[in-house]
Amino acid sequence: MTKIDTSRPETVLPTPSHTVGPFYGHALPFPGGGDIAPVGHPDTITVQGYVYDGEGNPLPDAFVELWGADPDGNIPQVDGSIRRDPSSGGYLGRNGVEFTGWGRIQTDANGHWYARTLRPGARGRSAPYLSVCVFARGLLVHLFTRIYLPGDEAALAADPVLSQVPEARRGTLIAKDDGKGTYRFDIRLQGEGETVFLEFQ
Repeated sequence: MTKIDTSRPETVLPTPSHTVGPFYGHALPFPGGGDIAPVGHPDTITVQGYVYDGEGNPLPDAFVELWGADPDGNIPQVDGSIRRDPSSGGYLGRNGVEFTGWGRIQTDANGHWYARTLRPGARGRSAPYLSVCVFARGLLVHLFTRIYLPGDEAALAADPVLSQVPEARRGTLIAKDDGKGTYRFDIRLQGEGETVFLEFQ
């Protein structure tokens, strides 16, 4: 039996508890996760950006989940994001017709993500937004934020959540309009320009 000197950290081999997980890329991705809008829908928009860590490095193994209302401001109540073949259990993909409002996107090797969805309509007093959940290595608890879409400055100014955020940080919740139905939204987990994250109770 080999005896290990545990008084010196360099002699102790790593165990699973020493890893910086969780590792979401193993089982959670699915093909077409970012294709939320039905194929060919005329009102499709693209939301894209990068996920950065506290040092400004892009994260190649993060997940971004999106939920959004439909263009009329209604929360979709239909199934169809992850359909499986009942006989084989294999992934069938989206049905291509129903808008579920939900998507899950893994960042690529450069920390980039994108989703094709429909511009959400306003709900109550809230300006149009997409709900976001971020999963990444080193995050033992996922983070929640929102992506507000520019275009209606009065609605943004009156939004009950944005109005609680210090003015200097509100921009971290508002996507940049890149034109032609494309919006840029980077997520910074820590440090300078850190995205405002929300806590739900």
